[in-house]
Amino acid sequence: MSTKTHCTVRIPRDLRDQVDAVAARQNRSTSDVIRLAIEQFVAGAKRADDSQLRHMRVTEYTQIALDAIIRENHPELRDHLIAQTDLRMEQYHGAR
Repeated sequence: MSTKTHCTVRIPRDLRDQVDAVAARQNRSTSDVIRLAIEQFVAGAKRADDSQLRHMRVTEYTQIALDAIIRENHPELRDHLIAQTDLRMEQYHGAR
Protein backbone atom coordinates (compact mmCIF):
# COMPACT_ATOMS: atom_id res chain seq x y z
CA MET A 1 0.00 0.00 0.00
CA SER A 2 1.33 3.43 -0.95
CA THR A 3 2.01 6.03 1.71
CA LYS A 4 1.46 8.80 -0.82
CA THR A 5 -1.71 10.83 -1.09
CA HIS A 6 -3.19 12.66 -4.04
CA CYS A 7 -3.07 16.47 -4.08
CA THR A 8 -4.28 18.84 -6.77
CA VAL A 9 -2.86 22.33 -7.15
CA ARG A 10 -3.23 25.01 -9.80
CA ILE A 11 -0.08 26.72 -11.02
CA PRO A 12 0.56 29.22 -13.81
CA ARG A 13 1.21 27.71 -17.24
CA ASP A 14 4.74 29.14 -17.44
CA LEU A 15 5.64 27.55 -14.09
CA ARG A 16 4.24 24.21 -15.28
CA ASP A 17 6.36 24.51 -18.44
CA GLN A 18 9.45 25.15 -16.30
CA VAL A 19 8.68 22.16 -14.07
CA ASP A 20 8.16 19.95 -17.12
CA ALA A 21 11.49 21.14 -18.57
CA VAL A 22 13.32 20.31 -15.32
CA ALA A 23 11.63 16.91 -15.23
CA ALA A 24 12.71 16.19 -18.81
CA ARG A 25 16.32 17.28 -18.18
CA GLN A 26 16.55 15.14 -15.04
CA ASN A 27 14.66 12.20 -16.54
CA ARG A 28 12.08 12.39 -13.74
CA SER A 29 8.34 12.65 -13.68
CA THR A 30 6.71 16.03 -13.19
CA SER A 31 5.24 14.67 -9.95
CA ASP A 32 8.72 13.77 -8.68
CA VAL A 33 10.02 17.27 -9.40
CA ILE A 34 7.06 18.89 -7.64
CA ARG A 35 7.35 16.49 -4.69
CA LEU A 36 11.08 17.23 -4.33
CA ALA A 37 10.45 20.98 -4.56
CA ILE A 38 7.85 20.76 -1.79
CA GLU A 39 10.18 18.64 0.38
CA GLN A 40 12.99 21.19 -0.06
CA PHE A 41 10.64 24.08 0.72
CA VAL A 42 9.38 22.40 3.90
CA ALA A 43 12.94 21.57 5.02
CA GLY A 44 13.97 25.19 4.34
CA ALA A 45 11.02 26.49 6.35
CA LYS A 46 12.06 24.31 9.30
CA ARG A 47 15.63 25.64 9.10
CA ALA A 48 14.26 29.19 9.03
CA ASP A 49 12.10 28.44 12.09
CA ASP A 50 15.12 26.95 13.90
CA SER A 51 17.25 29.94 12.95
CA GLN A 52 14.62 32.38 14.15
CA LEU A 53 14.34 30.51 17.47
CA ARG A 54 18.13 30.74 17.88
CA HIS A 55 18.00 34.46 17.08
CA MET A 56 15.29 35.02 19.70
CA ARG A 57 17.32 33.09 22.27
CA VAL A 58 20.45 35.16 21.57
CA THR A 59 18.39 38.36 21.78
CA GLU A 60 16.90 37.39 25.15
CA TYR A 61 20.32 36.41 26.50
CA THR A 62 21.79 39.73 25.34
CA GLN A 63 18.98 41.69 26.96
CA ILE A 64 19.38 39.87 30.27
CA ALA A 65 23.17 40.26 30.22
CA LEU A 66 23.02 43.98 29.41
CA ASP A 67 20.40 44.60 32.07
CA ALA A 68 22.58 42.85 34.66
CA ILE A 69 25.61 44.92 33.63
CA ILE A 70 23.65 48.18 33.70
CA ARG A 71 22.08 47.36 37.09
CA GLU A 72 25.50 46.65 38.55
CA ASN A 73 27.67 49.32 36.90
CA HIS A 74 25.29 52.12 35.90
CA PRO A 75 22.01 51.85 37.81
CA GLU A 76 21.43 55.59 37.38
CA LEU A 77 21.09 55.11 33.58
CA ARG A 78 18.60 52.23 33.63
CA ASP A 79 15.37 54.26 33.77
CA HIS A 80 16.62 56.62 31.04
CA LEU A 81 17.60 53.69 28.80
CA ILE A 82 14.20 52.05 29.26
CA ALA A 83 12.43 55.32 28.44
CA GLN A 84 14.54 55.75 25.30
CA THR A 85 13.81 52.17 24.29
CA ASP A 86 10.08 52.80 24.63
CA LEU A 87 10.35 55.96 22.51
CA ARG A 88 12.29 54.17 19.78
CA MET A 89 9.90 51.22 19.79
CA GLU A 90 7.04 53.61 19.10
CA GLN A 91 9.01 55.70 16.60
CA TYR A 92 10.48 52.87 14.54
CA HIS A 93 8.10 49.97 15.13
CA GLY A 94 4.76 51.54 16.01
CA ALA A 95 4.81 49.69 19.33
CA ARG A 96 3.56 51.28 22.52
